[in-house]
Amino acid sequence: MKITQSKINELLTQPGCEHNQSKHGDKKNKSCAQQPKPGAAQGGCAFDGAMIALVPITDAAHLVHGPIACSGNSWGSRGSLSSGPVLYKTGFTTDLDETDVIFGGEKKLYKAILEVQNRYKPTAVFVYSTCVTALIGDDIDAVCKAAANKTGTPVIPVNAPGFIGSKNFGNRLAGEALLDYVVGTAEPEFTTPLDINLIGEYNVAGEMWNVVRLFEKLGIRVLAKMTGDGRYNEICYAHRAKLNVMICSKALLNMATKMEERYGIPYIEESFYGVEDMNRCLRNVAAKLGDPDLQERTEKLIAEETAALDVALAPYREKLKGKRVVLYTGGVKSWSIISAAKDLGMEVVATSTRKSTEEDKARIKKLLGQDGIMLEQESPKELLRIIKEKNADMLIAGGRNQYTALKARIPFLHINQERHHPYAGYEGMVEMARELYEAVYSPVWQQVRKPAPWEVAESVEQPVSSSSVLQEVH
Repeated sequence: MKITQSKINELLTQPGCEHNQSKHGDKKNKSCAQQPKPGAAQGGCAFDGAMIALVPITDAAHLVHGPIACSGNSWGSRGSLSSGPVLYKTGFTTDLDETDVIFGGEKKLYKAILEVQNRYKPTAVFVYSTCVTALIGDDIDAVCKAAANKTGTPVIPVNAPGFIGSKNFGNRLAGEALLDYVVGTAEPEFTTPLDINLIGEYNVAGEMWNVVRLFEKLGIRVLAKMTGDGRYNEICYAHRAKLNVMICSKALLNMATKMEERYGIPYIEESFYGVEDMNRCLRNVAAKLGDPDLQERTEKLIAEETAALDVALAPYREKLKGKRVVLYTGGVKSWSIISAAKDLGMEVVATSTRKSTEEDKARIKKLLGQDGIMLEQESPKELLRIIKEKNADMLIAGGRNQYTALKARIPFLHINQERHHPYAGYEGMVEMARELYEAVYSPVWQQVRKPAPWEVAESVEQPVSSSSVLQEVH
C-alpha cells in the first residue's frame, strides 16, 4: 500500500463521519486538515498509532524497520492481553544505523524477515516503516512481497511513518493495511446468522473478555477481533460476519465503512463502559442482527445482569455519591467514562476533548450539561486550576497525569491503556467502583493534607502578642 496524497485525502475524508455528513456544498467530503507540526509526535505519531492498532494481533510477528529507538520507546506500553499466543510481546527491529541510512536498508529488512520466520514461525509478519526508512526511500512493499514469496508466510507492509500525521491517522493506515492484505483472504470453516466482528477494541487489561462472555451467553459468535486478543487467520475471514461493532470512537472508522461497501456488512458504534451503555450495546446488536428470539434473550440477560450489578454496586454507590471528578483522557473514554461515573452517582465537572471527534464532543456536552467544562489545553497548570475552581475530589486520567493529582493532594485513578484493571462490561463496572472507592477513601489523603511537622513547629514557636493574652484573660 503506497502512501500518496490521494490516499491521505481519502483517509481524512470519512463518509461515515457525522461531522462530514453535516457539511454542505463545497465543504462536504472535503478532507479534514491534519497537517503535522514539528514536535507534535509527543501526543502520538502515525507510526505509534499503527502499532497500537496492529500489535494486539497475538500470533503475528511485528517488525519495525528503523532505528531501535522507534521500537523501544513505545513497545509494550499498551496493556493488551492474550488468551493464547504471546509472540506479539516480542519486539523485532532492523536496528538501522548510519551506514544503512547511506546505503539503504532493504537487504537488512529482507534478511530480518527471513530470520523471524525461520526462528519463530509466525502466522504472519507485519513490517512497519518509520520516518527514517520513509525518508531514505526504502521500498518495503517490494521487500515484503519478495519475502512472502520466499517463505510462504504472509508479510504485510504498514506504511505509516511518524511524520505523516497523528496517532489517529496511524490507526486508519493500519486499518487500510488489514483491508488491502488480510481481510477477505480466507474463508471460515462455518458461519452462523449471529456472527459479529469487534473493531477498535484492544483488550486492555483483558476487559474485552468481560463483554465476549456476554455475547457467548446470547449465542452470538465473535468471528474476528480487530485487534485485541486477535488472531491473524480470523481477521482473514472477517468479511463473513453479519455485523461490525465498532468501539474506540472513530479510530478504525475506515474499516467499518469500507467493509460495508465491499461486503455489505452494516456497522454500529457502541461503548462497553457504564451500565446504560452496556445495556444499549447488547440491545442494538440484537436489533441489528434481526432475530426476535435473540432480542428476547437479550432483555432477559440484561435484567439478570443489572439486578446482580445493583446489589454489587450498592455499597460503592453509597460512598461515592456526590463525589466530584475531573476526567482527563481522550477519544471514546472522554464521554463513555462520564456515563460510568454517573451510574455510580458521581459528578463529572470537567473532561478533556483531546483526540475527540465532533460526535464525541456533542455527546460530552449532552452528558456534562451547561455547568460542565470541556478542556482543550494539555497543561498541568490548567488542570490544577480546574481542580481548585470546581473543588474536585478526584482526577481520572492517564498515567503521566498522576503527579498533577499528587500536587493537588487528591486521589487519582489510572484510566488509559497502561492500566492493569478491566473496566468494561458489568464485571468491569464493579472493578471500577472498587478502584474508585479505594482511591477516594485511602487513609493516605488524611496524612498528605495535614501541615508538615516543621510548619506545625513554626506556628507553635511564634510569640503571642500581649494584646491577645489580655483579650483571652478578659
